[in-house]
Amino acid sequence: MAELRQTPTSLCCCRKSSPTSGTRVLAGPGPGSPQRPLVDVASASNFRSFQLRHFHLDLRLNFAVKEMSGWLVLDLVPVQLGVCSLVLDSHPSLLIHSIDYKVPGTGQDEPVSLTYRVDPFTDFGSSLNISLPAGAVKLGRLIQITIRYTTTDGPAIWWLDSELTCGRTRPLVFTQGHSVCNRSFFPCFDTPSVKSTYTATVRVPDGVTVLMSASQSSFSKADRVFQFCMEFPVPSYLVALVAGELQHVDVGPRSRVWAEPCLLSCAVKKLGGSVERWLAVAESLFGPYLWGRCDIVFLPPSFPIVAMENPCLTFIIASILESSDFLLIDVIHEIAHAWFGNAVTNATWEEMWLSEGLATYAQRRITTEAYGEAFTCLETVVRLDALHRQLRLLGDNNPVSKLQVKFDHGVNPSSLMNLFTYEKGFCFVSYLSELSGDVQRFDAFLRDYILQFQFRSVVAQDLLDLFLHSFPELSPDCQREGVEFERWLSGCGPPPYEPNLSAGTALIGPVQDLCDLWTTSEPPDPARLDTFDLSSWSTFQIVLFLDRLLDASPLTPSVMAALSSQYAALFARLNAEVEVRWLQVALRSSFHPEEPRVRSFLQKHTSRMYTVPLYEDLAAGTMKGVAVEIFYQTQHRLHPNLRRTLQQILFPGGTAPALPVVPPSPPCSAPPQQPPAATSPASALRNVNVSA
Repeated sequence: MAELRQTPTSLCCCRKSSPTSGTRVLAGPGPGSPQRPLVDVASASNFRSFQLRHFHLDLRLNFAVKEMSGWLVLDLVPVQLGVCSLVLDSHPSLLIHSIDYKVPGTGQDEPVSLTYRVDPFTDFGSSLNISLPAGAVKLGRLIQITIRYTTTDGPAIWWLDSELTCGRTRPLVFTQGHSVCNRSFFPCFDTPSVKSTYTATVRVPDGVTVLMSASQSSFSKADRVFQFCMEFPVPSYLVALVAGELQHVDVGPRSRVWAEPCLLSCAVKKLGGSVERWLAVAESLFGPYLWGRCDIVFLPPSFPIVAMENPCLTFIIASILESSDFLLIDVIHEIAHAWFGNAVTNATWEEMWLSEGLATYAQRRITTEAYGEAFTCLETVVRLDALHRQLRLLGDNNPVSKLQVKFDHGVNPSSLMNLFTYEKGFCFVSYLSELSGDVQRFDAFLRDYILQFQFRSVVAQDLLDLFLHSFPELSPDCQREGVEFERWLSGCGPPPYEPNLSAGTALIGPVQDLCDLWTTSEPPDPARLDTFDLSSWSTFQIVLFLDRLLDASPLTPSVMAALSSQYAALFARLNAEVEVRWLQVALRSSFHPEEPRVRSFLQKHTSRMYTVPLYEDLAAGTMKGVAVEIFYQTQHRLHPNLRRTLQQILFPGGTAPALPVVPPSPPCSAPPQQPPAATSPASALRNVNVSA
């Protein structure tokens, strides 16, 4: 997944048979440890008591009242004796109308109504407790539970009025289930340890196209009904839907690009035939692509993260189209999730690194094969710089820096969406690759890992046991120095090992040399700058340069004036990734000549990834009044969730004062993605560019 910008405490991827939701065990912290029952403290459900074979959704979308209504049918098999209730994860935004059950194959003609209650669970959900008739529930016998319900705008469901879309002509709705949001979409076992197939029927008004994360789809124009089938088992968080004015163009034999009409040609031009190329490289490394389709849908700037690896249909923010380098990285990351995260999934959110760390490693193996080692090293340095920036802000002993983070009841798993999950996880996988002695041998191990566990959910013990089985010379019995799995999984602080990135020196060295010239109290000699041609640099080189200037900010007035004279015009011509960082350097250095560009940028960009960091720097500096003025000018084009976030930044602990309505500025055409260096521990974990 790509980029949730959230604070640490807040609620923005076989053994040939299909997995079951019956009893599993969760391994201990290291090889050979005793096993204990699988526990997911983020789920209120009794998922260990049932096998979920399949579920079906039948929904009607009502854009006028922003409501989904219909029913859910669960095919369940009890796997524990004495089960007298079914407990599902739900949410206060989800209204239950009725629940009934049937026992197929017993001659029962009419469904039997069931009693139920909704109990509080946490601030991110509730529990739906359904009483089951004792005589009907028998071990191993299928039962069907039908739940009729209505849901509105819970945390999974984002209704966008037409002015919040890119085309500004028709409304749009999308869902975002990661990590524990889909319990507000439909009642479910909202835990990554449970996987099943699903089907869906969705009824919509005329002119609306529906897409879902499904391997098959069909459409009846006369009835305005879309049908979907996901034939491969997936966890609840990977069930996704988007509906609106969407069109498509095929960009490969198994991939197409979807977007609003005003964005489609740009998206197709930016991606071209690259998707099939990236898939082919990934298959050569990790084995066959298992999902059939590999489609991509571009969503408006209100999409709360950069990208989400929903199977068969990656969701990605349209803002990313401004930067080809970041588009490439984020799409490849989501493709990598087809193997790591979607095919083989972390069994609990406490080990999210099993998805994100492996996907990040796989992403970099793909880019190394497709674009060379130097490119991959440069991108890795940008991310590892950000990781160490977070560590400086949070401290080496902060428990959020562990790979295995133990949740207390009520802690939202989305708090794990930070760079430790991605980059420390990547470093651990790189460490395993180094231990294996050869990167191609490790590629072969990862293919075996996928083959062994495809369509299942695993814990770290599963990965490490297979690793030691594949490389017996590394067994702890051999007392090999350096095999420190426990230190990696349970230790706080920086990665004990980082891969050798010297292959990127030719790209990274000039960046640091230029930073050294500018991070002094006086501007550098212009003659020394002549050897640096930033117009020939890649986006990642310029981003690295600006990130390191941000680390050194505030810069002196004379240095800022010289920087602006030398580079500001170039930065303004490039993409939002570059421009937002330059504007942050200016804000942190109280460089007021850039105020007009700050205003213009925030008038144009309404994406969380760009607005939040700039508003934080504005509010913390001498231009808070400017931030308030821009907020009131643009608030009608901000998603309500983002509007609330900005209000908290601008008016902490209080209510935004009522101001006269300011005439809105005309929107700009292009949309945007990732924020820069954070200024506080909270924003350090929110403002990172990582892909789910």
